[in-house]
Amino acid sequence: MATMTFEDKEEEEEEAGEDHHGPSHHPPAPPDELFDIATSVDPSYIISLIRKLLPNVKNDHNFCGADGDSAPNEGSKIDLMGESASSSPKDRVRGSPDHNSEAMDVVNGFEKSSYQDGDDENLCRKVEQPGVSAGEEVWEEYGCVLWDLAASRNHAELMVENLVLEVLLANLMIPQTVRVAEIILGIIGNLACHEVLMQRIVSTQGLIEIIVDQLFLDDTQCLIEACRLLTLCLQGSECIIWAEKLQSEHILQRVLWIAENTLNPQLIEKNVGLLLAILESRPEVARALHPPLMKLGLPSVLIDLLAFEMNKLLHERIPERYPALEVILRSIEALSVLDSYSQEITLNKKLLQLVCDLIKFPDKVEVANSCVTAVVVLANILSDIDDLASEISQGKLFLHLIVKLLISDLLHTCIIVFKFLLQVE
Repeated sequence: MATMTFEDKEEEEEEAGEDHHGPSHHPPAPPDELFDIATSVDPSYIISLIRKLLPNVKNDHNFCGADGDSAPNEGSKIDLMGESASSSPKDRVRGSPDHNSEAMDVVNGFEKSSYQDGDDENLCRKVEQPGVSAGEEVWEEYGCVLWDLAASRNHAELMVENLVLEVLLANLMIPQTVRVAEIILGIIGNLACHEVLMQRIVSTQGLIEIIVDQLFLDDTQCLIEACRLLTLCLQGSECIIWAEKLQSEHILQRVLWIAENTLNPQLIEKNVGLLLAILESRPEVARALHPPLMKLGLPSVLIDLLAFEMNKLLHERIPERYPALEVILRSIEALSVLDSYSQEITLNKKLLQLVCDLIKFPDKVEVANSCVTAVVVLANILSDIDDLASEISQGKLFLHLIVKLLISDLLHTCIIVFKFLLQVE
């Protein structure tokens, strides 16, 4: 009888372990599936990731585990793939203007999921998060991979063809953590970057409504992704459908409330970016959304935001806030050229003073784009009021501004100044 050494036994156990765990980590795609879309990633791997996100309806879980202990019964999953391959929010918007704490942390960038950032508190692979189960961590990890893959058009098309939108919608329809909601919105946001997929998004029944509902979450990162997604959708070919879903007064009021109450610069940037998309939208969208926004006080919200950012600029000079300042000014510029509403901006003396303060800012290189936009806003204000150009040209403020602008290195700014001088009699 042959004897088995310790080394032989250990090798046999390792082989048995590999056979046991391998298929559960990377389930193969059905053999009859054909892939007409060329991708740099194995299509069967992408499909397996989508399947990992199927919600477990029986137990009201929003995750599918990667091992035998945490994986739910296949029969309890929503059958979306047959024809094709709450923890409390940690970061909340502040409840009142008197709240001085920085309630909203900076999160992931425009087209990349936050797990790529080594210092982000919400790393997908960070396992020390209190109150998060192993299954949820696995769901987040797979979701983050799909988030990044969705940035590629070929990968995104393959994901949509294999019902990723239906899977994500199913997850949004059951209770889930805010991190899961953020990942879902991030994936759909990257899918929305590809115009060819926009029609598929709007044709997924119930998806638009539940995306708009995410604006009522109090989590910073979810709101950033929701605003980014809605901005992309309003800039796409299906913008009218999205405008119809947003035109309710209580929804637009929520958008403005976020702008007024958040302290986070990235959320301000994305939120005002959504407002800018509305202001620069097609006529059909403008007719639906401009009147209710003006009724709710959009001009005063933008001016108050500009005052807040100018105060930060003059006293703290935080580079992370410069993009927010720029998008606020661009929104004011867009509003100043709308014939029906321009006087809401041009007659505001507070705005005139803020714009002049920015133009006089000594370190223009730091906020060069904002200074150029400020001069454009000033020119629009002066051109809209017949007597103001002549009046301001006779004052010391005008001479001070001209000197400041002409000694700057901003060629575009100087051109605008000379055009203004030609208008003054």
